[in-house]
Amino acid sequence: MSAESAIGRVAVVSGAGSGIGRAVAVALATDGVHVGCLDRDADAAAATAALLPDATPLVADVRDAAAVAGAVDALAAATGRVDVAVACAGIEIHGTTHELDLEVFQRIQDVNVAGSLHLARAAARHMAAGGDGGRIVLIGSVNSQVALAGQVSYATSKGAVLMLGRALAVDLAPDAITVNVVGPGVTDTPMSAASLADRERSQRLLDRIPLGRAADPAEIAAAVAFLASPAASYVTGAYLPVDGGWLAHG
Repeated sequence: MSAESAIGRVAVVSGAGSGIGRAVAVALATDGVHVGCLDRDADAAAATAALLPDATPLVADVRDAAAVAGAVDALAAATGRVDVAVACAGIEIHGTTHELDLEVFQRIQDVNVAGSLHLARAAARHMAAGGDGGRIVLIGSVNSQVALAGQVSYATSKGAVLMLGRALAVDLAPDAITVNVVGPGVTDTPMSAASLADRERSQRLLDRIPLGRAADPAEIAAAVAFLASPAASYVTGAYLPVDGGWLAHG
């Protein structure tokens, strides 16, 4: 069946155990997609899969290229195809330049950047072999475009994710695989819970957002679902901010 068919499509979503990843899994399942729910936490992957009508829990740490490839291969073997991949797994640890722990810096690059590459490569191999192309969506951030104090490690990683998406879009276009990057702003997820719980920090963040509130993960997932859909067949190499106007505000 063609990758352009809404019925029978298969997706793999990393970081599917919570936050934006879980919301993306739900959104894709609502569109009739079989979702491979990939997470390093087996219980979290299973919990998300249990929410969906047609899903497979998958376990791998995205830093481990072989483990990610094995999980994607298992999904392809069970379903016969992989049409969509969404790299949602990510971590955010604050620290100024002077406070920077180089091991933490490298861990963030390994999860956010290398982890995105590992999933994209593993999925693209099946998309290309299937002959129908596919859709890859990476999760960047407003920090793909702008930096905030204390986010040297995170902003560096998300800037790299943006360029990774553009480079993959160029490389994979001959195989009819589109690659795009979604850039969430402040989003109400477990990863942002500490920042949003800090009244002073939360207010500073919300003051920068013209819409005046954090996003719901489902609002980020809706943008991802569009880019993963047949409607986005001619969109590739794009960066789509879903930030309540953060970047427009300057």
